Order: sequence, then structure tokens, then C-alpha cells
Amino acid sequence: MRKRNQGLHPKIEMIMEYVYILIGSAIVAVAFNVFLLPNRVASGGVSGISTILHATLGWQPAYVQWALNIPLFIAGVVLLGKQFGLKTLVGTLFLPFIVYLTKDFDPATHDPLLGSLFGGIGVGIGLGIVFRGKASTGGTDLAAQIIHKYTGLSLGKCVILIDGLIVLTAALVFDIEQALYALIGLFVTSKTIDLVQVGFGYSKMAMIITNKEKEVREAILHKIDRGVTKLSGYGGYTEHERPVLMCVVEQTEFTKLKQLVKSIDPSAFVVVMDAAEVLGEGFKRA
Repeated sequence: MRKRNQGLHPKIEMIMEYVYILIGSAIVAVAFNVFLLPNRVASGGVSGISTILHATLGWQPAYVQWALNIPLFIAGVVLLGKQFGLKTLVGTLFLPFIVYLTKDFDPATHDPLLGSLFGGIGVGIGLGIVFRGKASTGGTDLAAQIIHKYTGLSLGKCVILIDGLIVLTAALVFDIEQALYALIGLFVTSKTIDLVQVGFGYSKMAMIITNKEKEVREAILHKIDRGVTKLSGYGGYTEHERPVLMCVVEQTEFTKLKQLVKSIDPSAFVVVMDAAEVLGEGFKRA
């Protein structure tokens, strides 16, 4: 029997996680300096605060980020426990360091809309890579977790509250247009993080109810070469037991699946959903 791939050696995997943190933090820092900072796009987080303070008081963003990140990390360890660990500390310290090293990079654009869009993409890619390293860059994420613990508000609401206050401050310090650009940057960042985490390769999950369950199941197994799971279902009107076939296929196989089911049972009831991430045999590994 062929041995299953057991994955990377734990030490190599740990090294790769630190590599992800360093690369991701560097991408965030460069995106901040060439897109967000020169266009005064304060799209939330500690970087948004440093953008506002740089524009109003002339303070170096790297120093502001260190001054906020380090106390927040210490507070997180004291109030929330040692769950953050060394990797989050590395991200917390390394990101401002790269911001400092790249502070003299020329702006890529002076258009605030392009700055918010491409800055959001760059930050999203960087943070997504850092998250793949099972860490974070600290900052307001830690503040949100502290507020969550002591107020009972959901973590999502805490993040929105903090980022919302930063964007509101940008509207007061700059103008409403800058706040709108910041919101665009926040939105693009969140979507880009999802793409980095999940990927572009959406699969399709089909739930098939058919009177020719055996024929459809055999066809999926042997003609598409995909696994299929048989579930027990009951008709809401008849209350009779009806088997339900669940199958996940790649986008490129979906048309073939539809045609196959239709050719066997034209009256089959098929429900199709996007499967954002599929782990296991025939798909990507965890």
C-alpha cells in the first residue's frame, strides 16, 4: 500500500511559518509606504493611526507603530495569556522595522483611489501570508481581543468599532473623501486576505436527489472519478425516506456532472453551492 504524505517535518514547517511571517510583514510594510501613506489613506489598524499622526504631527510611522504595537502585545500577554507566542511578537516588531527601512521608497501613485485599491491588495496579500504562518502583526487585533474579553461584544464588532473610529478620525483630520478611500482600502484588504487564505479555485458541491440513486452514484464514481457520499433524507410532503447524494467537484468538472445526472435522470433535483475550500483526497491537503 502506498504511504500517505505525512507533510513537512515539524522543524521545517516551523521554519516555513517564520518565513511566511517575515515575507508577509515585508509586503504589508512596502504596500503601506508606497500606496497608503503618501495618499493619506488611513485604512484602520495601527498603520492607519500612524498615517494620521504622520500627516498631522510629522511623526515617523515606524516609531508610532512600535510605540503602539509593543504595549499592546504586552497587554495582550498579561490580560489574555501567552497564546500569542513568539511568532506574533516577531510580526509585531518586524513590520515596523521594514516600514522604517522602506520609508524613502518613492510613492507608486499619487491618486488616492489607486492608492487605496492597490494598498489594500498589498496589505491583504501580506496579512494573508502572515496568517498562513499562524501568526498576526499584533496591533489593533490585540486591542479588539482585549475589548472582546472585558465587554462581551463579539470580536467582529470590536474590530469594526476600532477601525471605524480610526476612519472617523481620518474624516475629521483630513476630509470625508479620505475616509471613503480608507473604507475602500479596508474592504479590498479583507477580500484579498480571503483569496490568499482560500485561493481562487472554488469547487462546487452538489446535493442530488434522484430516483435512480444507484446509477447516478456509479456514474459519478467511475465516469468523473469523484467520491460521493450517500446521506439519508426525508421528503417534507411524503415523509418517505429519500437518499441524497453529496458530491464535490472542480469547476471544470461541474458541467460534466450536470450533463451526467441529466442523462440518467432528467427529473433529478440538484442543489449546487460554492465550496470555498476543500481539503482531502483528490483536493488540496490541509
